Amino acid sequence: MAQGIIWQKSSFSGGGDSSDCLEVAATAEAGLLVRESDEPGTVIETDRPQLAALISHLCPSS
Repeated sequence: MAQGIIWQKSSFSGGGDSSDCLEVAATAEAGLLVRESDEPGTVIETDRPQLAALISHLCPSS
């Protein structure tokens, strides 16, 4: 994994230093990286269309 990755917490995490949230980082090599803050060593590499499809599946609009 590349050094210097800047992780951004989900706005739904409630802020602060909680270890119970989703984090996302953008990289030139992988597109998007996703991890859960309490398991920072487990990282999923994806791209915008795949992540959008997952979010749409999990949170369908009413």
